[in-house]
Amino acid sequence: MATHEREITEPVDLCLDDGRLDPAAVGWSRRPLHRSAIRGWGRTKRWEYWCVTTPTHLVALTVSDLDYLALNSVHVLRFGTEGPVREFERTAIVPGGLGVRLPDGIAGAAGCPPVRVGPERPVRGQVRIEIADAGGATRLRARCVDPDRRPVEVDLLAELPDGHETLSVVVPWGERRFQYTSKHTARPASGTVRIGDEVLGFGEDAWAVLDHGRGRWPHRVAWNWGAASGRTDGHTVGLQFGGRWTRGTGSTENALCVDGRISKIGEELEWRYSRRDLLRPWTVRGGGPHGIELTFTPFHNRATRTDLGLLANRTDQCFGHYSGTVRTDDGHRIAVDRLLGWAEDVRMRW
Repeated sequence: MATHEREITEPVDLCLDDGRLDPAAVGWSRRPLHRSAIRGWGRTKRWEYWCVTTPTHLVALTVSDLDYLALNSVHVLRFGTEGPVREFERTAIVPGGLGVRLPDGIAGAAGCPPVRVGPERPVRGQVRIEIADAGGATRLRARCVDPDRRPVEVDLLAELPDGHETLSVVVPWGERRFQYTSKHTARPASGTVRIGDEVLGFGEDAWAVLDHGRGRWPHRVAWNWGAASGRTDGHTVGLQFGGRWTRGTGSTENALCVDGRISKIGEELEWRYSRRDLLRPWTVRGGGPHGIELTFTPFHNRATRTDLGLLANRTDQCFGHYSGTVRTDDGHRIAVDRLLGWAEDVRMRW
């Protein structure tokens, strides 16, 4: 069930010397192989987004450098069967992106410099985020203050087991507009989030997902992104699906990670959902022989609206559970039963 997309197996530069996309970089890989130095300035976007989930709570950290400003955030969501959903988010806007510099490689990967943004002791709306290598794992640390003025301390470890494959893809709109993304799913995680005297544990049922991005984007763009991780049908499964933004490029960011092995899906998937009621079930289908037949049932929408002139963002990130069936490259059918993750609808002007 090999995809038509070219698999890259050796290190390659993302850009030519003049900043244009290197044609040899277009393709996908099972581990990060792209050297993603982007020369010059202008419409360049760099970010690291980590989300670590458990069956009852999750935390997400974002560090982003958007050329003319940076957005760094800590998001905590508590859910489950006991009581209402509880959520808070702290986002620090940094004009000019002062003090926020992301490396060409994946922050926290072996051999890559660590990332540290924000003051050591944040107050009010400030955030401190650190991403660093921890010897075969990535350590994620953060500090902020919640709306009740309680100190928040995040200290998590996202492991990368030997042989665990990830999905890296270059999406080319043209020689001057392109995106390199590395998506990691089903990485085992552990650690704690402290909110005042309360401790949220991340143990055997905790999973980390990474969205690493480096590229030069169009002024306006819209996308879908869905991801989920966990154990189902006797397997450890990671789902990674994208939509809209890759149409017409010849590339997709669609893949399954089953027991650490990537099955690349080289077709656009069909997303169906109601923008009028985003908490109604979504469906994601297609993938040819990979037989993607999934229903996503949301329980919470993290709605974000930003209008800062140059930047306008309308994001609906719905958290919920995936159920249905998928097939690996070798044709093995996997029953997906309430796999925790998210599906989002995003429209950006940046």
